Amino acid sequence: MSDNKIIVGPTKVTRFEKARIVGARALQISMGAPILIDADETVSNPIDIAIKEMDEAILPITIRRTLPNRAFQDIPLRWLL
Repeated sequence: MSDNKIIVGPTKVTRFEKARIVGARALQISMGAPILIDADETVSNPIDIAIKEMDEAILPITIRRTLPNRAFQDIPLRWLL
């Protein structure tokens, strides 16, 4: 499949993908994973930290979008933000 163009799904991250990414990252942070941003006193909740990391597009996450015919495309998160 094409490496430079999103051909499966919308060109932005969906609300379902965002919820899954934030939830998974917040769980990682709560289990002791290193934080990828400079967290200050105002951001101490793992969910808020995960949202801030996602908004800054620094998460090294790839989203796999699959079609019903089993075709898929792996899309880096930074392309969708």
